[in-house]
Amino acid sequence: MINIKLKDGSMKAYESDMTVLEIAKDISEGLARVACAGNVNGKTVDLRYKVTEDCELSILTFDSIDGQKAFRHTATHILAQAVKRLFPSAKLAIGPAIDGGFYYDFDKEGSFSADEVKQIEEEMKKIVKEDLPIERFELPRAEAIAFMQEKDENFKVELIEDLPEDALLSFYKHGEFTDLCAGPHLMSTKYVKAFKLTQVAGAYWRGSEKNKMLSRIYGTAFTKKSDLDAHLEQVEEAKKRDHNKLGRELKFFTTSDVIGQGLPLLMPKGAKVIQLLQRFVEDEEENRGYVMTKTPLMAKSDLYKVSGHWDHYKDGMFILGDEAKGDDVMALRPMTCPFQFTIYNADQKSYRDLPLRYGETSTLFRNESSGEMHGLIRVRQFTISEGHLIVTPEQLEQEFRDVVDLINYFMKTLGLAEDITYRFSKWDPNNKDKYIDNPEAWEATQVKMKDILDHLGINYTEAIGEAAFYGPKLDLQIKNVHGKEDTIITVQIDFALADRFDMSYVDKDGVKKRPYVIHRTSIGCYERTLALLIEKYAGAFPTWLAPLQVKVLPISEKYHDYAEKVVAKLKYAGIRVEADFRAEKIGYKIREARNERAPFLLIVGEKEAELNEVSVRSRKNADEGAIALDAFIKRIKEEIDTKQL
Repeated sequence: MINIKLKDGSMKAYESDMTVLEIAKDISEGLARVACAGNVNGKTVDLRYKVTEDCELSILTFDSIDGQKAFRHTATHILAQAVKRLFPSAKLAIGPAIDGGFYYDFDKEGSFSADEVKQIEEEMKKIVKEDLPIERFELPRAEAIAFMQEKDENFKVELIEDLPEDALLSFYKHGEFTDLCAGPHLMSTKYVKAFKLTQVAGAYWRGSEKNKMLSRIYGTAFTKKSDLDAHLEQVEEAKKRDHNKLGRELKFFTTSDVIGQGLPLLMPKGAKVIQLLQRFVEDEEENRGYVMTKTPLMAKSDLYKVSGHWDHYKDGMFILGDEAKGDDVMALRPMTCPFQFTIYNADQKSYRDLPLRYGETSTLFRNESSGEMHGLIRVRQFTISEGHLIVTPEQLEQEFRDVVDLINYFMKTLGLAEDITYRFSKWDPNNKDKYIDNPEAWEATQVKMKDILDHLGINYTEAIGEAAFYGPKLDLQIKNVHGKEDTIITVQIDFALADRFDMSYVDKDGVKKRPYVIHRTSIGCYERTLALLIEKYAGAFPTWLAPLQVKVLPISEKYHDYAEKVVAKLKYAGIRVEADFRAEKIGYKIREARNERAPFLLIVGEKEAELNEVSVRSRKNADEGAIALDAFIKRIKEEIDTKQL
């Protein structure tokens, strides 16, 4: 008998092998109709997968992430089949399901035009109507290479040749179309009825600029048209909020090909927001016992060789000088830790000096590939709220707690806390070249960090292979408006660099000991945080953070003098204010000012000038009528001082 434990805890027993789909049918015909894949003992499998021994099984529908991926993976194969029918000479590259949709890369002469994309969509609809059964088969590596060579699919051949000689490869076939694929897939093309091709872009083969540029077609798919329509509507709203579009329209930042990719120029509005954030962070950190440092933007390679960055991070650094010519080889700094450790070592520390909390507003440089860069989210030069805490083993947990408390305070104040998820990033023991090779230290530090996270009650996921090269970390993850997840903040426990830099403190017993180091940011990269705030608030920032807080609009030229007095009084109170003295009608001025996203518009005319009042229009309450100027100043000052959202 084969005993199967289902997701709800109930048991099923079968006398012989059963496929996942057969088990789903035995549970419920309705469940079988909506099944996309299965999960056997934690591994996602095909509906065709045969269960041959006792296990735990979940039937995955479109309501689950892995079910959606199986569904959309089938959609991407339908896309590839349609392209091959219409453009037989196009070569297949790769076509995975991704968050929110799928894509497929093709090598085709010229990009896909809008009309060609429409033709592809129509062909996909035909393939769905044909109800083609999807079949899976396997071939040994040598036969798989010959099979794909016969089809003249050079990219597939390259992928197969990278695999071990004894590899057994799976293929999926529907109709005349066959693709190399690990799966899983649906049982037929007929289920993918609600889909849309959304974008055409360029993509380098295997993500390397050294390789050929391919044409990538993006799309998405759902089980119901109503869900597809709702998703597309959401995507359109996301496009409106996309910081790369909105941030430029509102003049927060710009870029220039002459300056270079990944090097954004912050315009006065964007620079003002970052200045406000920086002052906020530095003041709060000082209140919490941090001391500020100011360190060089570059250093000799010797420093990075001590820290290990030269061995583990050199490809991501900007290198200056040529050793072969006798130059001092320098590098722009990708992080500040080696500099602050050098400051620590300037004199001998005692246990009484710890914890020592260094903070620095650091400009950093990382040589991101062109395909990775996007607006302010991922850039080559950025500014970060960087800090390093040097602590005794006994202080480690409390200091880690205090760091997380500081971060949560900043995120809550900015209104981003509800969008944050936590990830415990661990090393990958199977990829030791990426990390400092000390398995015992890795395991001990990860156990210690897990205990701290569990004591904090943080709801986190675990990710193997996402640790820093010198220690595990807590990553605070956040998604942009398009659903792409990025790390906004990290907190890392470092077991290695104190030893590399010979950092020590004299303990109570008079013996020199190694401290622990906590690496952390408190608000992350300022540019990335600005991007997320633009998207969060669609450019309409909370009053305390708005680059322009008040716009004064005189009804006509006769009231310019009073408008100037209002502006002067607001500026004296520390409020960011401008006036519109153009010879335009007040309705036009109001519409223009709304587009600037100022939290308050103050309209002044004859009555307001006589009574020392202002007519208030706010984003929150629209037309509020006239109030005394002093009363308005008191109100807005309170809103700013308390950092209301």
